[in-house]
Amino acid sequence: MKKYIPKIIGNGINAIGFLAPKYAAHLSIVLFSSPKKGKTNEKQAAYLKSAQQDELICNDIKIKTYQWPGKKDTILLAHGWESNTYRWKDLIELLKAEDYNVIALDAPAHGSSGGKLFNALIYSECIHAVAKKFKATTIIGHSVGGMATAFGNYNLPIDHVEKLVLLGAPADFTGVFSRYIDMMGYNKRVSKAMNTYVLKRFNNLPEYFNAAQFTQEFKAKGLIVHDKKDRIIPYKDGLKFKQNYTNGEFVSTKGFGHGLKSDLVYNHILDFLNT
Repeated sequence: MKKYIPKIIGNGINAIGFLAPKYAAHLSIVLFSSPKKGKTNEKQAAYLKSAQQDELICNDIKIKTYQWPGKKDTILLAHGWESNTYRWKDLIELLKAEDYNVIALDAPAHGSSGGKLFNALIYSECIHAVAKKFKATTIIGHSVGGMATAFGNYNLPIDHVEKLVLLGAPADFTGVFSRYIDMMGYNKRVSKAMNTYVLKRFNNLPEYFNAAQFTQEFKAKGLIVHDKKDRIIPYKDGLKFKQNYTNGEFVSTKGFGHGLKSDLVYNHILDFLNT
């Protein structure tokens, strides 16, 4: 029954779309932007107490930051959808052992940050604000955190950010949108209204927000990692980054899925940081 719930909700929004397409688009976008999980639980909070914690305000949203001080370069970690800083626990420990200055943030509506809605564009501005505050030299983003990192580096480049690591990142917004539309079963009327909503809200249609193409202009060195068995973000998205990111190195893995939580992946990251 659980697997049919998205289609049931989608059919309801389709019905609304016949009479009020703008309202149907609003409902579909709010649903798309509302994470159902990712808040920090007790176990995760206990680990995160080992960090120096702080907050900053971005777009009127309270953003939680964490720091594990080190003497080497500053590495900023940006998690993905329905996650939080704890997802980096194993990598944080490895970076601490190498004496890197480790920074992480909880995205809007995730972890211990404020807000109720989330999208990659707002997230990109938050990542930018944290990177600027802590003078990060490298940003590591997983999933939509990688997409947001790319958006931020394109729209708001920072001179001291010299390296980017994109793990299982979506290549473009149209792909993310189309998978959401398919999952919900939205009809063409609602899909068209959603595109119009994005245009009015963000001044561009969804196809403009192409993270892979944005990387063509990046001066920062890149490491792109994508797993062939990723069931969340298709492997072809990784190949799009490979094709476009001329200053980037592409690593293909198999068997680690979308999470990419693996010593092999972490070793690639450490090697990249040390070069």
